[in-house]
Amino acid sequence: MSDERPIRNDSVEVDEVSDGFVVYDGSRDRVHYLNQTAALVLEFCTGENTPVDIATILKDAYRLPELPEAETIACLDGLRTEGLIH
Repeated sequence: MSDERPIRNDSVEVDEVSDGFVVYDGSRDRVHYLNQTAALVLEFCTGENTPVDIATILKDAYRLPELPEAETIACLDGLRTEGLIH
């Protein structure tokens, strides 16, 4: 994993709904639906955490036996593609 430190787009608003999270990107006037895991990844895109840090947080939060490296990278790539992080 890289040493990048992803950061959430300033124009993103996150609201919890009954089965996940609705994310509004004001800069693109787009609405996204995130599951709990993707919302957690987005929450930790503060500019301080590397992908390894975020994967470690997920491992601990979900008590996983292994670090979810590939899944974390895939999630970060998706968030980046949608303009929610940079």
